Order: sequence, then structure tokens, then C-alpha cells
Amino acid sequence: MFAPSPDRRAPPPSFARGLLAALAIVLLACALTVRGDTIPARSAELHEEDGEVLLSAEFDFTLNSTLEEALSKGIALYIDLEFRLTRPRWYWVDEKVVDSVTTYRLSYAPLTRQYRVGSGLMSQSFATLGEVERYIGRVTSRPVARASQLSKGTRYDAALRLNLDVNQLPKPLQVSALGSHEWQVASDWLRWSFTP
Repeated sequence: MFAPSPDRRAPPPSFARGLLAALAIVLLACALTVRGDTIPARSAELHEEDGEVLLSAEFDFTLNSTLEEALSKGIALYIDLEFRLTRPRWYWVDEKVVDSVTTYRLSYAPLTRQYRVGSGLMSQSFATLGEVERYIGRVTSRPVARASQLSKGTRYDAALRLNLDVNQLPKPLQVSALGSHEWQVASDWLRWSFTP
């Protein structure tokens, strides 16, 4: 009886796994070092009105040519507005009071030549991309918390960011977006203090 001899040319399975792990680490490092377009933030503030804490902010949000082209070809873009409100504690980790994400779904309908921005159950149509950019870049008196959730006279730390969510793109685009700075569009975290 003859046992088949092992093929000396094929790498052992552990070598192949190690090679895949090294490749994954290199791709992750590339994705983390790719710095894309930064969305400048003009202003952000919190104020109380009628028992609610309201957020107002303004960003200089514009789409680059790659994103405009993707939009014109029927690819929907998802823009996240992330907001966090924490209460600092010296004896423990900061207390999370609010951690919310508002997602805007931006699409283009070539038949009507209109842009549509949807968020939750609401959607709105726009004739030009400039109108869309102004709409997404401007937050006006959006409720983020009840005033009763916050302690009077206590300092809270607020943080706000606007970014393109590449995880919601079609799968083939997600791979190319990881290594491309044109798809890495986000503002820096804008941080400030708020005392009710």
C-alpha cells in the first residue's frame, strides 16, 4: 500500500494563516493612516428651552468630486451626525448622559433630477447639491436631551462630529473606500463644555 506523499510545494496551513493575518494587519494600518477630507466646523452650542436641551451647530460640509460622481451613479451616501454628552467624574470613568447618532441618507434621482435626504421617517427633496450640503451642515435647535436629565450647575462635556459612514456603502465599494482618502470624509470631534 502506498501512501500519497505530501506535496512539498504547498505551504503548511499555519504559514498561510500567518500570512493572511499579516496582510490583514497591513490593510488595517493603511486604513487607519489614510486621512481624508476634513469637514470644518464653524460653531456648536447647547441651550435650554421649554424643558429640553437643544443642539445648534454649523459645518462647512461639501462633497468631493468622487462622492458627487458616486451619487450621480445611483449610490446612496450615509452621513452620520454623532453627538455625545458626558459628565466628568474624577473617581471613575465619565458618565454617559447622551450618545446619539443621526444618519442622513443622501441619494440622487436622475429621472426627476432631484436630491433626496432622508433621516428616520422624514425625507426632503432638493434641486441642487449646494442646498443639500447646507441642509446637512446646519443643525438648528435639535432636541438632544431633557433638561430634567441634567443636574443644575454641573459641568458637562459635549462632543460633536459629522462623517461619511463607509460601512453602509455597497460591499465592493467598502473595500476600495478603506484605502482611499477620497472616501474618508469627516470632521474632527468638536468639543466644548456646557453647564445647565
